[in-house]
Parts: sequence; C-alpha cells; structure tokens
Amino acid sequence: MEYEMILTTVASEDEARALARSLVEARLAACVQIQPIQSVYRWKGEVLEEPEWRLVVKTVAKRYVEVERHIREQHSYETPQIIRVRIEGGSADYLKWVEESVG
Repeated sequence: MEYEMILTTVASEDEARALARSLVEARLAACVQIQPIQSVYRWKGEVLEEPEWRLVVKTVAKRYVEVERHIREQHSYETPQIIRVRIEGGSADYLKWVEESVG
C-alpha cells in the first residue's frame, strides 16, 4: 500500500474545519491536521501577504483522484493549492490505521 499527504490551504478556520471534516466523513482521509500560517504569494500581478490555514490530509495513494476532486468541489479559491507528497515510510501501526480508516 502507498500512503500520501495532500497539502492544501484555505482562507479561514471555518473553511478549514468544514473541509477537514468532510474529507474524513467521506473516508477520503484518515486524519486532517489544520495549522494557521502566513502566506506571501504572487497572484494576478500583485504580491500579497495573508493569513491562511494549511490542511495536511493523510490518505492512501489510490484515493488521490477522489481527494483532489473533493477539495476542488469544496474549495473557495479559484486555483487551490493541492500538492501530493508521497510518504516513504513511517510507523507500521499508524500506516495500517490510515489504510483502515479510508477503507
């Protein structure tokens, strides 16, 4: 089994909580961690600096397409960050739990 973390950011804590809960309820993620961050980025010719909320989604590789689709459907941004990071290793017990949690 291959495991992954999917990273995305949203504009508010409420949006972060709603997206995290919907991913876990849909069994697309075993766990979603929510972190407040500060982002500096270029958008439509301007350099912006704004608070955001980062979501770290723990899942299995075979569910990636569904996770991406779910994030796009629920996300408020025109171009949301969706980054796929392969988990090369980890606690066998934890990874087993991730697998069991997403079905």
